[in-house]
Amino acid sequence: MGSKAFVSMILVASLCATILFTQGVAQVQPPLTTPGFVLPGSPIDLVKCWSSLFNVEGCVLEISKSIFSGKFENVEAACCKVFSTLDANCWPQMFPLNPFFPPLLKDNCARIVPNSHK
Repeated sequence: MGSKAFVSMILVASLCATILFTQGVAQVQPPLTTPGFVLPGSPIDLVKCWSSLFNVEGCVLEISKSIFSGKFENVEAACCKVFSTLDANCWPQMFPLNPFFPPLLKDNCARIVPNSHK
């Protein structure tokens, strides 16, 4: 139970830091967007990106374990379904230290939920 709490605390701390940094950038440079359209390089709403994963019980913990271990066996079908629906523009903001992780997880999820790979 101690390792789960440690991983959760690290994930929460990194999410908070990323959200605060992104909000600071958004305040300094107002986005030049049309409602419903995101320009490349525009600040991405990280809360929106992460919210669907937080709505699936244990999904964020499963993903964080996979990031640190490089193993995907803990990621369940419900988590894969949600992850496969994430906007690819979220990935660089959600996983800035490991840009190769999202495609690896998506490929793994395609094996778990065959229709999830777009």
